Amino acid sequence: MFRNQISRRTFLKASAATTALASIGTIGFNSWQTLYAENKENVSITPSLCNACSSKCGILVHSKEGRLWKVEGHPDHPFSKGKICARGHGVATLAYSPDRITQPLKKTEDGQFAPITWEEAYQEIGTKLNQIIKKDGPDKVVFVEDPRPTGKFYGPRFLAAIGSPNYFNHLVVCSNARDTGFIHTIGGVPGADIANSKYIMFIGRSYGDGLRPASVQALAKAKDNKAKVVLVDPRLNNTAPFADEWLSIRPGTDLAFVLAMSNVLIKEELYDKEFISNYSVGFEDYAKEIEKYTPEWAEKISGISKETIIRIAREMASVKPMAVIEQSWRGAFGSTYANSVDTGRAVALFNALLGNLQQKGGFTFPKAPKLGTLDPLKHPEPAKSKLPRVDAEFHLVSKGAGVASVIPQKAMEGKVKAAIIIQTNPVRGYGNPQHMMEGLEKLELMVVIDVQMSETTLVADYVLPEPSYLERDDVLEGLPGGKPAVCLRQKAIDLVHPDTVPADKIFTEIAKAMGLGQYFNFTVDELNQAMLAPLGIALTEMKKKGTIVLNDPIKLGQVPQLKTPSGKVEFYNESFAKAGFWPIVKWVEPKVMPDQDSFRLITGKQSYHTHAYTANLPYMLQITKDYQSERLWINKQRADQMGLKDGDLVEVESSITKSQVKIKVTERLHPECVYVPSPYGNFSEHLHLANGVGFSYMDHIPVQVDPIGGTSMIHEIIVKVRKVGV
Repeated sequence: MFRNQISRRTFLKASAATTALASIGTIGFNSWQTLYAENKENVSITPSLCNACSSKCGILVHSKEGRLWKVEGHPDHPFSKGKICARGHGVATLAYSPDRITQPLKKTEDGQFAPITWEEAYQEIGTKLNQIIKKDGPDKVVFVEDPRPTGKFYGPRFLAAIGSPNYFNHLVVCSNARDTGFIHTIGGVPGADIANSKYIMFIGRSYGDGLRPASVQALAKAKDNKAKVVLVDPRLNNTAPFADEWLSIRPGTDLAFVLAMSNVLIKEELYDKEFISNYSVGFEDYAKEIEKYTPEWAEKISGISKETIIRIAREMASVKPMAVIEQSWRGAFGSTYANSVDTGRAVALFNALLGNLQQKGGFTFPKAPKLGTLDPLKHPEPAKSKLPRVDAEFHLVSKGAGVASVIPQKAMEGKVKAAIIIQTNPVRGYGNPQHMMEGLEKLELMVVIDVQMSETTLVADYVLPEPSYLERDDVLEGLPGGKPAVCLRQKAIDLVHPDTVPADKIFTEIAKAMGLGQYFNFTVDELNQAMLAPLGIALTEMKKKGTIVLNDPIKLGQVPQLKTPSGKVEFYNESFAKAGFWPIVKWVEPKVMPDQDSFRLITGKQSYHTHAYTANLPYMLQITKDYQSERLWINKQRADQMGLKDGDLVEVESSITKSQVKIKVTERLHPECVYVPSPYGNFSEHLHLANGVGFSYMDHIPVQVDPIGGTSMIHEIIVKVRKVGV
């Protein structure tokens, strides 16, 4: 049912920098290669968007006879600039994976899945949703996604049509804490003008692991221009070739380090006084609070010497405003520590002290394209729900992200009755899997739209298969940036499995089954043309080019009115005070700390995998096997003390579970922690390659959500490590 009934899978490496495809159908791949590989004619090139990660870089998809031939980077797309990463090449094989879901499925009374027709699925799901809404109210329905253009349009529109306010996405385990700190402090999350910066600090962030090609190019340009690069990270990550200095900080203490650097700028009057005077509020209160956070104080907490803290603060101030602490993603600011919201606030404020907002080489707020909307006279617009959200207790978290990790508990409490989840894997990636499954199983209706049978599909009532990203058209994406752009994902190869249906049609048909079809009486093409209309771009031109960068650049050197209540940088924050939290950033202890016999378990990305999404693809998993990169990193000094050698099998024990894995002994890791890469630990029996490879740190996470940033605090875990058999 779940396995594609083709005789074999092979893979053609068209060159070291391109990826081509596997066999399917009645002609074996070698035969197909013999027939067509030497024929350079009849090659179609379709501009589209990658789906290896949420960056959605631009790609050019080369196809022959309706099959993928190779992919390469789109030269115009701001994130790819003609290049794609290893993940972008490898994820192209997804279309031909034998573990694709090939038809809609319904869970039977015995807990198994059986095929169902699309019409049956639409009618049954629509009927059950109507019953839940009538009995319990529309606010008992939630929608969860890993944001992509189609989901970002159809999901909220569907929720509005049924009267629910409950939109959620994966940022609960990505950047919610950082976003909360930044948005309430400087009004948004800017980018960093890395290429033109003279001094760049990365805190828990690695362009060499979680990469956009253009970001790496920008960093290379900065280095060519003699910029200094400092990595602040317990692990020497794969941005190391660009770094001048690595500060192996104690995990969970980045906040102390940034507060102490801020202390130096203020005490020595190295901050941009004119900027602070003109564009901030509450500075005096902040300066008074920051007096206690001296370099001497921070040295004891962070392990970074007071001399280093003072030196780096002075170095950054000497080149302001062309110095920046990069905004990061998951890193120290994301879903990691109990103090990550304040780390985000402190980083935003340190950049403000440098006066680098909207300045060359500093922080820059991107400009978004001004897209159009559907004609409401032809296509009625459903009114947004005014009901309270199910996660309303998280007052400071953006409603455009939400706190999806609380849905299982809300389901147990009867506050959520139905969920629609599209191409994201909450069970595997949002928190403790056992808790996630137990909660989601309490739902009266759970619908999962995906390409493969993830761990989340295992607890679904209905599993609806989409075509892969190479086989479908999506809604236009407006891309903010130094120059705004519009980008389009479009069908580039023949449909591999005829009974797969794109999400826009799924939402449309379920809405029709519910009697709400009037809100979805348009095609994706009609929607995209309406969005393009204000820009004067025809849909035919958009399809031909795939990415169009608009000649509407941001104006550097002009500080915009910030999207805060005051319109300025808020060193004193009323929003935090009203929510019951401290209005001025302060030192907050990590929730847990290891002792001499234990470690903090930390995690991070690998450049050839995206979380657990790519671990089931053969050529990407082969890299893992070739380099044994599922191993647990441990500091060499600690390993020597414990009598451990590289390659030993160890048991990792937390308060809730145990895992076994081989170790990588290294000097590239702080001695207080052990590090496990994030992509591994899949347990869905339908992911035949990824199942059982490595272990997931999520298995060790207790149910713990940060009340300020609403994130699963995935680095607040203490474990013990011992050699198996001893």
